[in-house]
Amino acid sequence: MQGQWVGATEGDTIGNLIVDLDDEHNHFRGTARLFATGEPGIVCEIKTADRSPKQQLDFVPLLWMPEGQPQIVTREVISDLLPDVSFPRTADVTLELISKNELAVKWVSDVGTAGHASLIKSRAEDPSKLEPISEILTWKEFKDFGVSQEPGKFIFRGQPEAFKLRTAFHRTHRKDLVRFVAEDIPLARKLLTSQTKHLFDLSKPEQVGAFYNLLQHHGYPTPLLDWTYSPFVAAFFAYRRRPRDAPSDKVRIFVFDKAAWESDFRQLQAVNFAEHHFSILDALAIENQRATPQQALSTLTNVDDVESYIAFREKERGKTYLYAVDLPADLRREVMVELSFMGITAGTLFPGLDGACEALKGRLFHQQLAK
Repeated sequence: MQGQWVGATEGDTIGNLIVDLDDEHNHFRGTARLFATGEPGIVCEIKTADRSPKQQLDFVPLLWMPEGQPQIVTREVISDLLPDVSFPRTADVTLELISKNELAVKWVSDVGTAGHASLIKSRAEDPSKLEPISEILTWKEFKDFGVSQEPGKFIFRGQPEAFKLRTAFHRTHRKDLVRFVAEDIPLARKLLTSQTKHLFDLSKPEQVGAFYNLLQHHGYPTPLLDWTYSPFVAAFFAYRRRPRDAPSDKVRIFVFDKAAWESDFRQLQAVNFAEHHFSILDALAIENQRATPQQALSTLTNVDDVESYIAFREKERGKTYLYAVDLPADLRREVMVELSFMGITAGTLFPGLDGACEALKGRLFHQQLAK
């Protein structure tokens, strides 16, 4: 049952149900969120008794999300806000794994309302279906493309393989961001306070974003994806650690139409009690010396399969937001040498001793592919 499951509901409440389940070794634990147009969102915790494919969960407490608010409230609070609506306290929930990619959910509340849904598992681990731009096949063509773009309209992300876009958090066995926000972030703040000069105030959204960004840049899995305003910095990251035994002969650089996306979709800064979204996060660079030289910004998302989500939005709007450029991997030496002449090296992008040593390695061992 582990994974992110999404589907439309039927019954007394028509909407979209998202279930994120983490593998806890001998059981599954996570969160279900139900969103219906014009109604408050419903949230409940899911904790199975074991790993059996069918689970019966009785008297599951229900919580509520007033529309547009990334926070939950109790039944009493939501009843005060909407006194003419009858809100249940609990629900009996049945989960049944029909196949490895289909989860059936049924529920009956303590006031008699009922519903059901057939949820489909995220396919983020499948190969990318995004076709690269056919007109850009060489390093020269990519350079010409990069310098011809309006500054700030597009953002770029380099990857050593044509994998789907997926955050470091979603690449782990965990999917429940409600738990991530409630447990991981306070613990990380407590433990990292001794390592930072700034005391992050997590009651302020701009500092939450900065703290996520700090964690991301130092290797902790977060729901962020790193991007850059520079196509050449993205190329550096695409070629930087290209493994010798990579399964393909291409590197990939994503090109995302930031300006159009921000214009067309509401940008959210919450991942725990929000509907599925993919949002731009231009976080404050607090305690983050890498952000400025990398011309960095991030995207924040609670979606496991980002590529499929963007494709869905593209079909909905009749627009293209996400592009890909695939370049030959065997150009690594040529590209990295030219980037170094541009001043784009590990030493400039990663201030400190590690970056300086990596840059020196690139100068003296540049003929070798990274291990």
